[in-house]
Amino acid sequence: MFDKLRVVAQDASIRIWMEELAKVAAWPACSAGPELIDQIRALEELKAAASAAQARAAALVDSAVRRSQADAGVQKEQLGKGIGAQIGFARRESPHRGTQLLGLARILTKEMPKTLQALSGGFISEWRATILARENACLTLADRQRIDDMLAGNPAELEALGDRQLIARIKGLAYGMDPASVVNRAAKAESERFVSCRPAPDTMTYLTGLLPVAQGVEVFATLAREADRLRVAGDSRGRGQIMADTLVERITGRSKAGDVRVEVQLVMTDQTLLAGAAEPAVLPWYGVIPAQFARDLVRRKLETSGSNDGSRNSGSSGNTTTEVWLRRLFTAPSTGQLVDMDSKARLVPAGLARFIAARDQNCRMPWCGAPIRHFDHIRPWHVGGTTAANNVQGLCEACNHAKEAPGWACSVSNGEPGAGPYR
Repeated sequence: MFDKLRVVAQDASIRIWMEELAKVAAWPACSAGPELIDQIRALEELKAAASAAQARAAALVDSAVRRSQADAGVQKEQLGKGIGAQIGFARRESPHRGTQLLGLARILTKEMPKTLQALSGGFISEWRATILARENACLTLADRQRIDDMLAGNPAELEALGDRQLIARIKGLAYGMDPASVVNRAAKAESERFVSCRPAPDTMTYLTGLLPVAQGVEVFATLAREADRLRVAGDSRGRGQIMADTLVERITGRSKAGDVRVEVQLVMTDQTLLAGAAEPAVLPWYGVIPAQFARDLVRRKLETSGSNDGSRNSGSSGNTTTEVWLRRLFTAPSTGQLVDMDSKARLVPAGLARFIAARDQNCRMPWCGAPIRHFDHIRPWHVGGTTAANNVQGLCEACNHAKEAPGWACSVSNGEPGAGPYR
């Protein structure tokens, strides 16, 4: 089915559209004005219509692959496994995002025809269609279809709603139809609270917490009150800076925002080790950091500690104390790949797991990039695969499960492991 999607994407009519769209860059500057604004609007509507076509295609793929898997004797509970990842590959998205898009396609094609029609007509974007499908998910099919008809049945009115207005409208209708379902959904949502950390530009991070509304508001209000108090007392930091520093201090228990324990993984060649060549550094749970930033971080700790053993340094300056662990990882000069490690065990040992995590840094599945959760044999153990660095890859949980779907295989191409459905 993936081949069929690719053939559809190469259809002559679609290619003609792509060629025409490419001419936008060649339009003369003198044509800028109302005409180009109209073109931008038309292109936005075209994007929405394309999203609707993708949803219909994804639903067809889902049905066809499920039939094929059933005919092949796949167990009922395994039907559909891996389809979301295929949709993600086709759209250059992660398997997780592909599964979300497949779920939206199923809802639009089977449960919310008016919303799909509004998307096809360019009245709403794919994101607005997602909001419509998401916010009434707790209701029965009949109630969801009533909301679909009430909101998407009037596309001109729907088109004028912003995201917040649309969410408020759906919530109001949903609560009026089935208050118990809305309350139960809120209770279930509390069980899905979590904290995540992801890279931000300029060696910063986004620390995100999904909390029940009362707790989230309380946390924010507490930080805001503390920032206001310190500002009144003469603190020169900005309000946002104080809130961020207070958050770190109260969670870690340290009196200074700079008091941290970090491990810097120095990925280096023999030239870096022996001749002082420059190579990037990696911070676990963050990623690649500029070489100078890493050098400054380590140098400060070496200077304050007076130690130069290169493995562990504990520096202090006033109330600031930081432990810096350096893990030296060596690469092959010709390829830049980290050197090999192996094990005779079936399960990946801790040392090899740390090595793979440092080498891969994120899930190796194309367009994913989620944190590594599983260490997977590329060539399965039961068919002779070894527990070695060249046969182990780091994957997120979703991608590792997706690759076990019927018709999938892993291989190594040009030294790079990868996975995907059989072509």
